[in-house]
Amino acid sequence: MYQDRRLAAASAGGTIVLRAPSFGNRAAPKPRWSPADLDLVVDLGQDLFSRRWWRGLGTLLILVGSVAWFAPGSFEPLPGGRPVALSEAEVAQFEALGIAPASAGSATGLAMAETSAVRPLASAPERAIVDLFVTFSAGDTLEKMLVRSGAAASDAAQAAALVRSAAPQGIAPGTSIAITLGEKLGGGARQVERVSLRASLGLKVAVERAATGLTLMRTAIPVDTTPLRIRGRVGDGLYWSLRAAGVSPEAAGAYLQALATQIDVGGEIGPSDSFDLVLSNARAATGESVPGTLLYAGLDRMAGSDLQLMKWPVGGRNQWIEASGAGKQTSGMTWPVAAPITSGFGLRVHPILRFARMHNGIDFGARWGTPIVAAADGHVVRAGWAGGYGQQVRLAHGEGMVTSYSHMSRIVVPPGAFVSQGQLIGYVGSTGLSTGPHLHYEVIRNGVPVNPLGVKFASRAQIEGAELDAFRARLRSLLSVGVKG
Repeated sequence: MYQDRRLAAASAGGTIVLRAPSFGNRAAPKPRWSPADLDLVVDLGQDLFSRRWWRGLGTLLILVGSVAWFAPGSFEPLPGGRPVALSEAEVAQFEALGIAPASAGSATGLAMAETSAVRPLASAPERAIVDLFVTFSAGDTLEKMLVRSGAAASDAAQAAALVRSAAPQGIAPGTSIAITLGEKLGGGARQVERVSLRASLGLKVAVERAATGLTLMRTAIPVDTTPLRIRGRVGDGLYWSLRAAGVSPEAAGAYLQALATQIDVGGEIGPSDSFDLVLSNARAATGESVPGTLLYAGLDRMAGSDLQLMKWPVGGRNQWIEASGAGKQTSGMTWPVAAPITSGFGLRVHPILRFARMHNGIDFGARWGTPIVAAADGHVVRAGWAGGYGQQVRLAHGEGMVTSYSHMSRIVVPPGAFVSQGQLIGYVGSTGLSTGPHLHYEVIRNGVPVNPLGVKFASRAQIEGAELDAFRARLRSLLSVGVKG
């Protein structure tokens, strides 16, 4: 075992300094300077006041001084010549060739100079044919349009009558019309040679001049009327998801109205639900397409039962019928709101007026915003403010029976609408003479209020028998649209 004597001395109280070992007595040589070590580009924002910084500042001062030394004594614009003056003929030539509006005085062209190949004419011949393209406007007539375009009045009247015989429904605004006018007649008007237009999606009409006069030609265009089916996910917003899927604003609004007959579209539709629409559609062989009305409205829900709604005529009016409810027999009225009864029918002390008064209905103690539904199928005879009743909806159910829903915070059905049993008509509120959120519900028979707890309806099925079979067959055909066999 060995110990360095220097460490032993340190342990005895001495002080020792250890140096790195060196090989020999000569010091290590310093590296030689190279021109590459000279850094002329120095960042004056680093190493302030160091030798390198001072060298960079000196370089900058030398450069600035050099520029100042070699700069000219004064800065004046360079001399230039005057533009060459143009003659009148040259000015006219420049104006004719230049791009400028005629309203600013620009000429639209010049007469061609006479050469061996070109000689001026004393008078220019009239154009034999004039081709025009016009757009039909709302409130206009084809006859007036042709006369304004320069057609003879007699030809314009005859051409308009021929087009009217082929398109009795009239010309849609925005229709493009091609007009060809021939030689000039007396008075400067021209005779009609040809008028062609698209009378409808499946018909093209042309009026042409023949040896016997103007004749009508019809060209039928094949049209495919297969319905159009659009499906997708609700996502962040049902309306904008429908629009992103290609549904028109009118069809999207009709779809939301159809769903509103069964559910609250504002609170009962989730982002993971899927919409399903079938629209009537007409597509011509030439590529034009005209979307039609909404035929089917479906909704596949993650929470809650799915909806399959189809429009069907019932009682002389079209209604949205839910497929699962078609053909079911129902009796009695449903409760208009899911809440307990807090005040019954009969004489009571009014909570605000503080005297005994007949209570012509029953009160449901529901929270603000609770959905209110129709107790039975009916016709909306009132939807608006009704004095102390606040916001009120009244439904007529036939045979003198009326139901009333008062103190609502919001109404979602318009006057004159037809509603189905269980359809959303509004929300609970506290409008009018009310001490808090609740629904005041009345049943009136032949103008006399009766106790709602003792009233029952006996209603028949909406659809039954052969009509029910036709309804289901139509529903199956719509649901088969877009499904590969």
